[in-house]
Amino acid sequence: MERTVPSTVSEEIELYVRTVYSLLRSTVEVQIRTLEEVHAGMNSSMHPDARSTAPDTSAFIYSLLRLPDCMTEVRSVVLGQTASVFAARGYAGIETWQPVTARARRRRCFFNGSDTLACYIGSRSDIDDVMPILTAYQIEWNKLHTLLERRPAELISRVGNGNPDAFVALASALEMSVEDLDRLRVIWGADFISILQKIAARPCEMRVLLLSGSLSEYWRATRTWWDAIEAACPQVVDRPVYFVSSNTHSLVNVLTGFALQHETELIDYVEKEANGELKEEWHAIQNQEVPSSRENFLNYVMKKYQSTARGAHLITEQHILEQAVGIRRVPSVHSFDVDAQVIEIANLDPALFDPRLALPGLETLRDSNALILNIDYPLGLGAYNLLAKVAEHAGSLLGVYIMGKSATLNGVRGDVLIPNVVQDEHSQNTYLFQNIFNASDIAPYLRYGTVLDNQKAVSVLGTFLQNARIMDVIYREGYTDIEMEAGPYLSAVYEMYRPQRHPVNEIVNLYPVPFDVGILHYASDTPLSKGKNLGAGTLSYFGMDSTYACTVAIARKLLQREVKWLAGAKS
Repeated sequence: MERTVPSTVSEEIELYVRTVYSLLRSTVEVQIRTLEEVHAGMNSSMHPDARSTAPDTSAFIYSLLRLPDCMTEVRSVVLGQTASVFAARGYAGIETWQPVTARARRRRCFFNGSDTLACYIGSRSDIDDVMPILTAYQIEWNKLHTLLERRPAELISRVGNGNPDAFVALASALEMSVEDLDRLRVIWGADFISILQKIAARPCEMRVLLLSGSLSEYWRATRTWWDAIEAACPQVVDRPVYFVSSNTHSLVNVLTGFALQHETELIDYVEKEANGELKEEWHAIQNQEVPSSRENFLNYVMKKYQSTARGAHLITEQHILEQAVGIRRVPSVHSFDVDAQVIEIANLDPALFDPRLALPGLETLRDSNALILNIDYPLGLGAYNLLAKVAEHAGSLLGVYIMGKSATLNGVRGDVLIPNVVQDEHSQNTYLFQNIFNASDIAPYLRYGTVLDNQKAVSVLGTFLQNARIMDVIYREGYTDIEMEAGPYLSAVYEMYRPQRHPVNEIVNLYPVPFDVGILHYASDTPLSKGKNLGAGTLSYFGMDSTYACTVAIARKLLQREVKWLAGAKS
């Protein structure tokens, strides 16, 4: 059978990937500057102005948000899968170093307080992600360094003294708009001036060392992750399981209704302490002037409130409630950063559910022996490793439900895309499958966006590993949903009911799968619209709308299936 699929590997990107992996085979540190030319040469859609002497602010901000704040001090980045890998190469006790996190990327990292950053990686997708990010960061840092070297040092000091004219002059000196410089000021906050001074003082010259790139070490790291889940909840080995890949907040929020129970306290915070935009949004919801969901709003405010000293007590109270209704949190401690939750369906209290989960027969859930295993969605190929491990060790899987971010070529941010075809760049397979979700499952709960079902998705290698040529091919072939996990997950699904490893470079028909398979993507980027990516902004409050629309749909589908099964078991 012939097929038409996007041939998404351009020569420039293929050269970049080959260069990265050939360099990382070295047993000594590799200079990031070695990658700068091939990085710029791939003409990444995320870094279109890499060769320009003027800063590419969106690319820089995208990198900033996906690296820890300590990067201003870092000279050496060390990558490894497990603590034993680090110890074997002379980095014993890295978990005693300072834990550091990025704002927009979950990756467990530790800083030695001086110049070295150690990061856990869960698959080669982490390398495909972190190497372009580090390279883009260094390129853009050094552009700013070169521009600041030509200006008197007191210009930065005058900005620090609150001189608005100096701020405009600084933006001009850095060859960027005032708006772009202000975006950096917002991200760096109180450290804005000191970071500019560090950039002016020295160029960025980072080095990277990959301690082990072996597949067996990735498997070992995945086994470490699973062992923690099995130790905390040994019943997961014998009981039927619904597997959900989403996040660690939305599913438990709709299953406990915790924010709704604290509405009075949350609204008091909105009225007295929250920013004006939230207050205006709440008043508009009350007056029915906007289509926003009250439930979504309260869940969003709760997260903000819990981060304050006044609201910190709700973190403890939330965990107490979760334990009371059979929700067990299992943090990922000694490997990559993918936390999990094991949920006893029989212990859930339907009276506490988000009202959007109102379904007939929920009272029968008390007779269920099934569990929900919800994990914080992994990055790229890590999805295959994790689901394959779950399938190997957990009880019978009743369903696989995936929620994740994507870029859309035919929609806007906040839309929900539902694919039934996935082209996977990892396996080079085209997966055809019956997605259990359709637009009618999402539309009643989506207020700001549009639901696009019957879409074709591409699971790409990394966000930077795309350029205009690739985008054009993808779009011409009708692939409008660009993401990173669906293909790897479907490779694992194939192996869950077929007697062999997934094929390579084939059309793979997954009809029929003997359990539920559902994939939902909410659009966070529109790469064909310049600047409309998460380097240029964030989904903020309005991202909650599509996130919770997907979450409610997943919870409803899962609960409906269990209620139906329980009814059949009794008859």
